Amino acid sequence: MAVLTRHHVYVSLPSLPRLKALTASASAKSTRHSVPKAAGFAPHSGSRQGLQYLVPLRQPSHKARSPQCQASSRPVVAASSAPPSEFKWGADMKNLGISVALAAIVWFIPPPSGVTLKAWHLLAIFLGTIVGIITKPLPLGAVAMMGLAATMLTKTLTFAQAFSAFSSEIPWLIAIAFWLSGGFIKSGLGNRIAYGIVALFGKTTLGLTYSLVFAEALLAPAIPSVAARAGGIFFPLAKALCLACGSDPAKGTEKKMGAYVMKTLFQTSCISSAMFITAMAANPLAVNLASEALGQPITWGAWALAGIVPGLICLTAAPLILYVLYPPETKDTPDAPDTAKKELEKLGPLSLDEKITAGAFAVTVGLWIFGASIGINAVAAALLGLTILLVTNVVKWKDCLGDNQAWDTLTWFAALIAMAAHLNQFGFIKWFSGNVVNLVGGLGLSWQSSFGVVVLLYFYSHYLFASGAAHIGAMYTAFLSVATACGTPGMLAAIALGQLSNVMGCLSTYGIGSAPPYFGAGYVPQSKWYQLGFIMSVFYIAVWMFAGGAWWKVIGLW
Repeated sequence: MAVLTRHHVYVSLPSLPRLKALTASASAKSTRHSVPKAAGFAPHSGSRQGLQYLVPLRQPSHKARSPQCQASSRPVVAASSAPPSEFKWGADMKNLGISVALAAIVWFIPPPSGVTLKAWHLLAIFLGTIVGIITKPLPLGAVAMMGLAATMLTKTLTFAQAFSAFSSEIPWLIAIAFWLSGGFIKSGLGNRIAYGIVALFGKTTLGLTYSLVFAEALLAPAIPSVAARAGGIFFPLAKALCLACGSDPAKGTEKKMGAYVMKTLFQTSCISSAMFITAMAANPLAVNLASEALGQPITWGAWALAGIVPGLICLTAAPLILYVLYPPETKDTPDAPDTAKKELEKLGPLSLDEKITAGAFAVTVGLWIFGASIGINAVAAALLGLTILLVTNVVKWKDCLGDNQAWDTLTWFAALIAMAAHLNQFGFIKWFSGNVVNLVGGLGLSWQSSFGVVVLLYFYSHYLFASGAAHIGAMYTAFLSVATACGTPGMLAAIALGQLSNVMGCLSTYGIGSAPPYFGAGYVPQSKWYQLGFIMSVFYIAVWMFAGGAWWKVIGLW
């Protein structure tokens, strides 16, 4: 400990053997250890823990000085310096090393015939970035920035090329949609709608589940993050209702109703995410890549129209199928409507913020559907809705600035779009699709059968991916090119693969943003989760390919 007075500092140090010996010797001779009372020094008594000694300070100046500079005579305890903290990496170095190693290996492999050196080097960096996005050694945006840095440091891309997608409307659309969803949740309108539907339809476990399923689907176009819908609204509601009905994994009663409800809500969240461009954060990425590959845009309305029939079939049938495969022990839930009504009572009448939010979303979604006909794009519509919420103080700009998920998504979306687009421009996608076309075309199948093979390969490769965005960024353009080269109508292939990019999340505990909260609740064992996920995937593919295919014929996609 150091004691600071006006002219002196006394420092206490731990006793050293030699000093102890000297002290003992001095004590034996009955000679008290003293300190000369010289100028600039003062005596200080010893202590049991160690000897105190004096450190002379610079003599104070006797010149006149301002009061602010005068030292206080009151003793001050100086803070002891903290020991240096142990160094800690900011990234998971193992996963980062895997990403870098893969990129380096591919980089030094000679490119195959037909692929330029620049295209091959960009592929190496792109694959390393994708592996980084899957393994997450750093947040996704940071991984994407590292990938862009690598493209510029190696002179594979120029700055303008690397950051070209930051001027694209798609990444900004999804970022603005995140900010809009913040108002939807903050105002309480989302919870009110969910509770209202449960209050009407929740008297049985099946009815309760259907009410949650369709409430989530109703909100899907307005909340672009499936993780936000699941984790922020429906998972907390579902868990509260399950606990209220006596289904608690901590008490061994998870099968009473919670296991069925949690698994069903997870499965159907994959379906609702597929039905609308704005229902899942990665859908705009697929739209952008499809526009690059086909040279024509996919509108919000066209995507929704194509997905409405297969989506409604799956939303209706999935709870029934799981009711048979994984039935709840309790089939009646008479308390659920009362619980929801009590929550609605707590919310009180519709607040002004909720009314404003409802109006803003009505305007925005309306323009997303009909704006193209009057020359208003999706970003302009979203900005109008956001402007309403900002001006009316429902959402604050500092909330938008603090929305890390929105900015992170904007960053890695734009990075993936830029790299994928230049892979296409450098000719790699054309080379890849040509080789797969030769493989699939050599089977002698019709375009319908060839597209079926493409869908199966694309869908079940999702076991290797931890997010739909990573899967889309890595494989969507290539498989779309293969499908169209085999004769599949371009718009049909683009929309079908884009929607199935959401549905494939049903397979695992990590493949889509809604999986972690529902699985992490502990209601469904992992083995059962994977088993039911695979069974449901077969059903979903059949619906999308056959019922969806027939519907797409009716609306003119082929």
